[in-house]
Amino acid sequence: MYKVWQLGIFLLLSSVAHSQEKTEKLSYDGLLSNYKYDFTTQFFDIKSQQLSLKMAYIYLPPKTDKPVVTLMHGKNFNAHYWTSTALLLQSLGYGVLMPDQIGFGKSAKPINYQYSFAALAHHTHALLKSLNITKSIVLGHSMGGMLASRFALMYPNTTEKLILMNPIGLENYLEYVDYKDTNFFYKNELAKTPAGVKKYQQKNYYDGQWNSQFESLTHFITGQIQGPDKELVAWVNAKTYDMIFTQPVITEFSNFKMPVKLIIGTRDRTGPGRNWKKQGVNYELGRYDKLGKSAAALIPNSELFELNNLGHLPHIEDFTRFKNVLLKALEDK
Repeated sequence: MYKVWQLGIFLLLSSVAHSQEKTEKLSYDGLLSNYKYDFTTQFFDIKSQQLSLKMAYIYLPPKTDKPVVTLMHGKNFNAHYWTSTALLLQSLGYGVLMPDQIGFGKSAKPINYQYSFAALAHHTHALLKSLNITKSIVLGHSMGGMLASRFALMYPNTTEKLILMNPIGLENYLEYVDYKDTNFFYKNELAKTPAGVKKYQQKNYYDGQWNSQFESLTHFITGQIQGPDKELVAWVNAKTYDMIFTQPVITEFSNFKMPVKLIIGTRDRTGPGRNWKKQGVNYELGRYDKLGKSAAALIPNSELFELNNLGHLPHIEDFTRFKNVLLKALEDK
């Protein structure tokens, strides 16, 4: 028995060491050129702010008369983490469009660029138009929820339905936190380490749990931290933080014209700026067990689906539970 126990510990430590060695060798450039997605990536040419840019995207055409679902990724992610969701939607006949927004994933990362949710929404709308998609269900997660909200407000005739999954921006952050210059975020980005990324996501996304799937979603970040374009990626990441704090969408939720579905993992406590709140502010940021309800109350035609004991990424943490509510959100009028 003792030898079996020893063998088990040896195999576990060997696995951990192998995983760590593999992670230490990861290196990706700013465009994730050698980072493989599960679907074929295409590129859309954009002229913006006197620049010629390429926007990466994945498009899976509909197999039936069902609409296209446009999936908008969060800040710390890219189109790749939508694979399971895309496969589910395809199996049901939906088309799927998964853009990497400018500044993210495999898309261009201009350093002298005015990043805004309005600009990103404009680019996404142009991409839809180029693919002859006149209407789409729009699903946004995390920062992608803020972008999806801005898109729906700008293009209500294109947005058939809006689905927000644990979106940030359900509170107007500058009401509660001090403004920080981009230099502040750049310094933080440069200080990132692979171990720090894992620690943050393990604590804030998965309630202390960790597995190979969760880890795989950090590989592109680790590779860019260790890659040749670390400073460029850090600067672009820093610039895109500004949108979150200075371009609120919650103030316009009453203006939505389409059905809105909120899918909320209630354990989520994501609260940008909680470490630099204004003096005397006792408000607790990121209480998604409360934010889902308060956001739904602002939206004229909304429905709230709460997932107890799930955090910031329901579609990654428990796909089966996420699938059940997504199907309801898609089918409900």
